[in-house]
Amino acid sequence: MVETLAGERISTLIKRILMKPILLLLAFVFFSFQAFTQGVIRGKITNRVNNQPVAFANVLVMRSELGAISDENGFYEITKVPPGLYNVRVSFVGFKTKTQFEIQVNLAKPVQLDFDLSEDASELSEVVVSSEYSRSEETPLSVRKLNANEIERYPGGNRDISRVIQSLPGVASTPSFRNDILIRGGAPNENKFFIDEIEVPVINHFATQGSSGGPVGILNVNLIKNVDLIAGGFPANRMDALSSFFEFQLKEGRRDKMATQLTVGASELTLSNEGPIGEKTTYLLSARRSYLQGLFKLIGLPFLPTFNDFQLKTTTKINEKTELTFIGVGAIDKFALNEDVPDEESQEDRESRLYLLDVLPVQNQWNYATGLKLKRFRENGFWTFVMSRNMLNNHAVKYAGNDESSEENLLYDYLSQESENKFRAENSIFKKGFTVKYGVNYEYSRYFIKNFDRSVLASSEEVINVESTSNFNLYGGFVSASKYFYDERLLITGGVRMDGADFGKTAKNPFNQVSPRVSFSYQLKPNLFATANAGIYYQKPSYTVLGFKDSNGELINQVNDVRFIRNSQLIAGIELLIPEKNRRLTAEAFYKKYSNYPSSVRNGISLANLGADFGVIGNEPVESNSEGRAYGLEMLAQQRLFNNFYGIASLTLVRSEFTNPNTDGYIASSWDNRFIVSLTAGKRFGNNWEIGARWRFLGGTPYTPYDFEESSLIRNWDLRNQPILDFTQINAVRLQGFHQMDVRLDKKYFFKKWNLNWYVDIQNAYNFKAEQPPSLVPVRDLEGNILVDPSDPSRYHLKYLNNPAGTILPTVGIIVEF
Repeated sequence: MVETLAGERISTLIKRILMKPILLLLAFVFFSFQAFTQGVIRGKITNRVNNQPVAFANVLVMRSELGAISDENGFYEITKVPPGLYNVRVSFVGFKTKTQFEIQVNLAKPVQLDFDLSEDASELSEVVVSSEYSRSEETPLSVRKLNANEIERYPGGNRDISRVIQSLPGVASTPSFRNDILIRGGAPNENKFFIDEIEVPVINHFATQGSSGGPVGILNVNLIKNVDLIAGGFPANRMDALSSFFEFQLKEGRRDKMATQLTVGASELTLSNEGPIGEKTTYLLSARRSYLQGLFKLIGLPFLPTFNDFQLKTTTKINEKTELTFIGVGAIDKFALNEDVPDEESQEDRESRLYLLDVLPVQNQWNYATGLKLKRFRENGFWTFVMSRNMLNNHAVKYAGNDESSEENLLYDYLSQESENKFRAENSIFKKGFTVKYGVNYEYSRYFIKNFDRSVLASSEEVINVESTSNFNLYGGFVSASKYFYDERLLITGGVRMDGADFGKTAKNPFNQVSPRVSFSYQLKPNLFATANAGIYYQKPSYTVLGFKDSNGELINQVNDVRFIRNSQLIAGIELLIPEKNRRLTAEAFYKKYSNYPSSVRNGISLANLGADFGVIGNEPVESNSEGRAYGLEMLAQQRLFNNFYGIASLTLVRSEFTNPNTDGYIASSWDNRFIVSLTAGKRFGNNWEIGARWRFLGGTPYTPYDFEESSLIRNWDLRNQPILDFTQINAVRLQGFHQMDVRLDKKYFFKKWNLNWYVDIQNAYNFKAEQPPSLVPVRDLEGNILVDPSDPSRYHLKYLNNPAGTILPTVGIIVEF
């Protein structure tokens, strides 16, 4: 509800304040001129296995006569390239041909475009490989790829990667203003994120602790080169996730000179910078500052969010065989209340505003992740060593009536910190036709909680007041191998992991968490593949579950022997590649079986059926006794840029169901959309104009209604100032389907020393109002006092308010590069 009301008011503000900038921008466009010079593409071509330069490779700008040949050190340069988007292909005897798509050439600076080529084990292979459609030996199925240009221009995405991936099959979203990532019927906390092989647990501002998602993404698209979404058939060197792994590859900083990019959007200002530090080191740096707090205050919203974030990457080529990468990502989020009364306000808006002020806490959150990756090449492979640390600090405070003058008014004061220190070592060995990898990992984590809570259950007067620190050790290892057969027509990949942790008796023994997996890929015809996978995967519960202590300071969930969540998966699919037209078609069926899923001891409900919102999930006693299943079919048709047209069409049919210990059989989980459609298409025109549109449809999700009788009791409402869910009707009501059209218009200008890109992005172009669960709020008098039910003095007078989500939301952005 919070984010829905925010969206309604944000759009009104933007309509008022952005019309003048739009007119000024258009005036600038009509009176601008372009310099008529040409661009340059340059880079280095290396062997992926040993990092040796590949000399005399052919580099071709496709659909043109432009090209070059790499020198003895692997360097190449293509000059006299007109500004625009190009696909660039590299080929050489003994290596698989590789293409990088949608490379933006401009006048202000040369394009730095490097290639790492894979050796070709069979000269009879008929497959043309590209960086976008390459079929990894470790993950030959369930992999979706996006490049930087697709992310930037995505309609409705506002340059936010968490929104952009919603165009891919199997990925559900919500009609509210959140970035929850729901993949193949799984919960938001079942995903893991890696940047250049370094884990980054949080990629959204105002994240829900114990889950993921949030209203705004942290990562700056200006720094991203490619994104791989692995939705199944997980490689053995990845651990602790059940639905997906995201592999973000950042660009390498410029080796020739410094470059800067400034982005001004409707809600934030972003500055990016890159360049060399000496002869061996390059850097990428980004910082962003939002001004949402001022905007929200101007339009009278009861909450005032502010967010800041930063990113840093350095790459040091110690020598030809040794490379050191440093990654830093962080965010600072503040969520304050605004008790100023708007000048004009309807009675319904007034009641909604006062209700929100009664339930919303003052919240401060910050997080960071840092890591070092050392890669040491040799003739037939490389070692990879990764050390990283990440931390999340989450603090929320709520006073009755927002009156902080007396501690008697304190309803709850929640402070927790999650910190992790990780080490991983992997050895990759490549021989002609097969690959072997093995490695180990160790993690030391700390969970601190200081929790004062007056009411755990609305029907009780229990007070929780604990302060404790818990430490956990996690350890694991893996081995995997891939081998081609029948002249590279058949690829078999197998692996096994073992993981253990000291948070529970069962979890301590790694033989209780053995994770075997095997994948097959068979080339039926040139560029037509059949794929299959079977695997077992494990994920530890959230720290809010692992570190929960009662008033006596006892780790209740360790006493309950909380376990790793187990997930068995079966996948089968077919894939058709049409390289000459940059086209890809896939269809996959999947089945996921969950066990050991945590459920609440207090109400007997699986955490999968409780959903996720701003706040905390799992900070309560649980038992590992819930089961679940998710199954379905997903189809994808993807057209990379070809003849100035691109598009993605995806269809997903999915069911997601879990059991509750206190009920019989499966019920729909909070992630059960059932039907997901996403259609995205765009067209490039002359003079660097581009227009794109996306339409999506999602089936309505189930929800649990409120218990009106229990909520209206004065003794219950006064405990937390919010209604009580009716747990006898868990997810018994389903919302109507949601659909939305987003449109985006881009225009680029290429000058001799700098570039300009402006865009207009319109979300929900036809103003669809999505159904949301109704809000149950108290009826108030003119002074804002809650009215007592005249027929029953033990109850407040409550009423339901409709809570639609969705409004036309225009955004204007300006990007300047120099």
